[in-house]
Amino acid sequence: MNLGFQEAIDLSKKLANYCKSIKEIDVAVFPASPYIFQVAKEASKTIIKVGAQNMHHEPKGAFTGEISTKMVLTCGGSMVIIGHSERRHIFNENNEFIRDKVQSAIDNGLMPVLCIGEKLEDRDNGRTSEILDYQLSGSLKDIDLSPLDKIILAYEPVWAIGTGKNATPEQAQETQAFIRNWMITKFGKGIGDVRILYGGSVKPENAHSLLIQEDIDGALIGGASLSIDSFGKIIDIALEIAKEEK
Repeated sequence: MNLGFQEAIDLSKKLANYCKSIKEIDVAVFPASPYIFQVAKEASKTIIKVGAQNMHHEPKGAFTGEISTKMVLTCGGSMVIIGHSERRHIFNENNEFIRDKVQSAIDNGLMPVLCIGEKLEDRDNGRTSEILDYQLSGSLKDIDLSPLDKIILAYEPVWAIGTGKNATPEQAQETQAFIRNWMITKFGKGIGDVRILYGGSVKPENAHSLLIQEDIDGALIGGASLSIDSFGKIIDIALEIAKEEK
């Protein structure tokens, strides 16, 4: 919940200009819902995809303050973040509610970015795998993920969001590998290519060490995305790594 309208548009214009010749990587932005239409307009001639920060699973109805998949799509959005830690822990969204959102997004042609992650006390007590298993099992219950490009996962340790703390690259890699193996065990070997992002105080200073990890396919960026200087540097780092891997 950041930026006024003009600030958001100015940032999207700068980002669109920054990305105008980029083809090797994917870039997506998730503005506040009142800005989706205009941001999507600014991004329309670039690689940048636009999505919503949240949505309701019902197509319409008496859900004051919510937005539907149709609203996102008709404003130019193609993606949606679901189950962000703040939705889970501040707004008390449970796995069943999040699962319904994931299903609705898939059914209606939005790419869900499903977020999972543990609190500090869970990690300190050795419960990271248990918590992630619980969140994945509940949030993906009875969902058909074939074809396999229907979803993106984002691991965001709650203790590293907006705190200045960060998982070490080794900690992040270990957890991301667990998530990938969980997906393969649950859905079959073919889903091993599912894109898994890392989120949690990603910034230019640590982006390279995180993005070079084998099971980190990208970053879910918070505060650093509010400035073209910091966001642009992260894009440059991702672009450099993508070119090296080719």
